[in-house]
Amino acid sequence: MKKKYYISTAITYTSGKPHIGNTYEIVLADAIARYKKLTGYDVYFQTGTDEHGQKIEQKAKEQGIEPQIFVDKVAHQVKEIWDVMGTNYDCFARTTDKYHEKVVADIFEKLYQQGDIYKGRYEGLYCTPCESFFTESQLVDGKCPDCGREVSKASEEAYFLKLSKYAKRLEEYIETHDEFIKPEARKNEIINNFIKPGLQDLCVSRTSFTWGIPVKFDSKHITYVWIDALSNYITFLGYDINNPSEKFKKYWPADVHLIGKDILRFHTIYWPIMLMALDLPLPKQIFGHPWVLSEDDKMSKSKGNIVYADDLVKQFGLDAVRYYMLHEIPYASDGIFTYELLIERINSDLANILGNLVNRTISMSYKYFDGIVENPNVEEDIDKDLKKLVMDTVGKVEEKMNELRVSDAIDCIFDIFRRSNKYIDETMPWVLAKEEEKQDRLKTVLYNLLEAIRSGAVLLQAFLPTTAEEIFHQLNTDLKSIDSIQFNGLQNGHSLNKPKPLFARIDKEKKLKEIYS
Repeated sequence: MKKKYYISTAITYTSGKPHIGNTYEIVLADAIARYKKLTGYDVYFQTGTDEHGQKIEQKAKEQGIEPQIFVDKVAHQVKEIWDVMGTNYDCFARTTDKYHEKVVADIFEKLYQQGDIYKGRYEGLYCTPCESFFTESQLVDGKCPDCGREVSKASEEAYFLKLSKYAKRLEEYIETHDEFIKPEARKNEIINNFIKPGLQDLCVSRTSFTWGIPVKFDSKHITYVWIDALSNYITFLGYDINNPSEKFKKYWPADVHLIGKDILRFHTIYWPIMLMALDLPLPKQIFGHPWVLSEDDKMSKSKGNIVYADDLVKQFGLDAVRYYMLHEIPYASDGIFTYELLIERINSDLANILGNLVNRTISMSYKYFDGIVENPNVEEDIDKDLKKLVMDTVGKVEEKMNELRVSDAIDCIFDIFRRSNKYIDETMPWVLAKEEEKQDRLKTVLYNLLEAIRSGAVLLQAFLPTTAEEIFHQLNTDLKSIDSIQFNGLQNGHSLNKPKPLFARIDKEKKLKEIYS
């Protein structure tokens, strides 16, 4: 039986079209999921939309439509962008799903009946866009610490989840499970900034709006966002408090929840405590990824600096955008998006290092041997260096991907392409071609290059699937499994397809003028 792997993204709030900062997460998760499938795992990959709450109710009212119609429209838009980005998810969860709503209502009732939820009164400060309550001391310059917007005073009857009851148990769990919160700095932030100062019980119901899941035993209350949204990770697997599905038993606990660092405390405090109260195992890892900044600033509509992924794909192509997102956003610190940097990466890495290598190699195979592959095995020491680097790369990529260091994994793969370009310069096929007695050596050199390219493309499938497929097409091969990474895949007499450029170089000044005009 294959080993299972369950990865999820946070569900996207349906208040509007997601920008590239939101889209980065789904592309990152997709690359991890594809890599796990490539290496033999039974993968379940879940994403989706968070569709309840006061902000949605307000936006629908402003447009003069029902909230359900509003979220249907935005969920469709989110799905379209996820599909444009070539993401291969297994489940698109929507929190207006009737089964999800039923199970969330059951969870709320169960936690109330066992004494983990109680009725009280909330008085404090509320940020509507973030759907979060804050104390005066948590504000930054009198505004929401998360988004910087104005907060308003709120006072209403509410139900509360007893975070304080589970605080010590959660702290011990985090301290004894090093892999639970990553990167490491995020773990320290959660313990020192939130748990050690003392957890306040969490408001889990509202009465000031109606767009949400009603509390079964108190109909004037609506289940507040955290119990509703966070439960999606189990409800869409078929969790039920009395009779969980076989699918749930198979895939839970999740191997990783991939989330933005701004919602870390909800996933590393509220969610684990909910699971502890439900007597369910905790996810193995919460990975709080960094933000994508626009010119050193967080993207927001109010700042007018939002960039949308589907627009970028139209301008630059899918894999160019995927490459930038996956390679240019660091493991633990915020990444920057600029058109200038995107163009530079396309020209230097994709067009030059990768595209030029594939085009040169296949073109030489056609020029010297009509696109027919032969391997007479006329080996030299330099060949061993190339082969060793390729074979070692498989383990290096595995190591980086196990740590979710996706950018580093891509760098390792591109080391194959860099080394192959250097190998061309060292072996000088154009010189070998001039000497009759060197023809077998020339065939061996080209064979080694073709196999190095094929091996690189096998690993590249997880990150740039369209490009990898195009390389396989030009090589005219179906040898795409990770086990096929050996220098014996392409057989003697194999015919290549005609070369075709993978990426065109971009005139930077001309393109920037087009974009900004």
